[in-house]
Amino acid sequence: MPGTSEDILMGFKLNWMNLRDADNGKIMWQGSEDLSLPDKEHEARVPKKILKCRSVSREINFSSAEKMEKFRLEQKVVFKGKILEEWYFDFGFVIPNSTNTWQSLIEAAPESQMMPASVLNGNVIIETRFFDGDLLVSTSKVRIFYV
Repeated sequence: MPGTSEDILMGFKLNWMNLRDADNGKIMWQGSEDLSLPDKEHEARVPKKILKCRSVSREINFSSAEKMEKFRLEQKVVFKGKILEEWYFDFGFVIPNSTNTWQSLIEAAPESQMMPASVLNGNVIIETRFFDGDLLVSTSKVRIFYV
């Protein structure tokens, strides 16, 4: 029997995450706060030079006590309340009581559409919705500060 969203969330932990320049593999930012927790607005201080990358590789390491048939994420980049970008990522089956590492590639918007870090700083929220198939498990929000 599939777990409820509460069961899945109670047994889910985002252990760590990093962002790399996908061209050279250099880690631009890393953190170990559980950014999946829904009860607060999280903050991340990311180097502004990440905005110059053509693509960014995001690597997350997570643990799950519960089995998930179709683990996936939906992310929205929200600037002052307006959605700028939406991304969809599918992981698939998650073994119960497992720890997993998931790497995804995020392509940058064309340079002509990029806003400067000074404008984005503190005004961007990444809203991530965690799903098992169509079951919403959690929604987290991370405010981005470019340093």
